[in-house]
Amino acid sequence: MHDRRIDGETAVFGNATSLFMSAMTWWDHTTESIWSQPWGRAIEGSQKGVELFLLPSQVTTWSAWRAEHPQTVVMINDFDRLANLRQTFDENFVIGVTLADEAKAYRFTEVAEVTLINDMIGETAVLVWASETSFHTYVRVAESIDEPLTFYMEGDQIKDEQAGSVWDISLGLAVEGPLRNTILPALPSLTAFEENWFDFYPHAALWQSPTN
Repeated sequence: MHDRRIDGETAVFGNATSLFMSAMTWWDHTTESIWSQPWGRAIEGSQKGVELFLLPSQVTTWSAWRAEHPQTVVMINDFDRLANLRQTFDENFVIGVTLADEAKAYRFTEVAEVTLINDMIGETAVLVWASETSFHTYVRVAESIDEPLTFYMEGDQIKDEQAGSVWDISLGLAVEGPLRNTILPALPSLTAFEENWFDFYPHAALWQSPTN
């Protein structure tokens, strides 16, 4: 999901009905430039090289989203098609994260197996979380006042080792303990087939379990 404002003007995009490296392309109605969806970058036309700001977003089940956001308004073209859509993450899916000049991918199945991963992307501490049942993924900056935090599971709760606070991962919010009301900023991420992610980010790192 991208912010579609360009130089202060809100752009209107459409499906260009063609693929670039097996991924969707858009066209903007003002200049008719062609844009790569994974990059959010214009690849042809007068806007070539311009990039849209990537926003945090989620791929999850409707039931899980509705439970957390009951007032959500849904825009949908064909309700009858919902029953035929995929309801699980493919085993070859990765959670791809870009941060400044760094890019890193996490295999969804490996994250879901351990629930959460403490990691570094460049010099930034990050927390990556995934659920096998709701297919939620969250990627957040794991720092409090510039101090890196390390998280662990205690039963169904997520706690940090430094202060022992309890966190709501969906909000990125400490709900109990010394860090109560502290927020972990969300990081934009993409879910994609592993081979497709590395087509667009060939120099990205791939997270490996320390036990491997």
